[in-house]
Amino acid sequence: MLNIILFGPPGAGKGTQSSKLIEKYGLVHLSTGDVFRYNIKNQTELGIMAKSYIDNGQLVPDEVTNRMVRDFIERNNNDQGFIFDGYPRTIAQGENLEQVLQDFNTEVTSMIALEVDEDELVNRLLERGKTSGRPDDQDESIIRNRFKVYNEETSPLADFYAQKGKFIAVQGKGSIDDIFNNLCKAIDHAN
Repeated sequence: MLNIILFGPPGAGKGTQSSKLIEKYGLVHLSTGDVFRYNIKNQTELGIMAKSYIDNGQLVPDEVTNRMVRDFIERNNNDQGFIFDGYPRTIAQGENLEQVLQDFNTEVTSMIALEVDEDELVNRLLERGKTSGRPDDQDESIIRNRFKVYNEETSPLADFYAQKGKFIAVQGKGSIDDIFNNLCKAIDHAN
């Protein structure tokens, strides 16, 4: 079973690359953004809580996120594996994911980080905000706050997986196909 964490700051291209990797490797896509939007749209208790944090450019607390993720994995368990897009974001979430996957007799194969310059990311998100309608992508101050939170709370997760020998960095700048080819090389080499 192949369980990949696709890692990087907001706007790094995780969603774009996830869809290509899913097609190639037959993985189930677990995007916290999609899981959050599903719960928000359906006004679940967890969705209402998550929305209040997202609207302010903050990360959703681990307890809420972990409950959503466990539920998703239980409903979508398969033989091929998962690609985790936007989860885990903290060491506590990484530890939770290890426990959840252990419950299903599997583990994280690798964390692959898309590395992109912050100014490039701001431009990408502002452009996405023009077409997506997402308020958190239309305000540069909210975007910059998301990067601040990412750098403080999320980037230490890279060290967590590096210590386990499961961290791989891939350049996230260039054409979509170039980035995809680099990701595939990293995945194939790790297995």
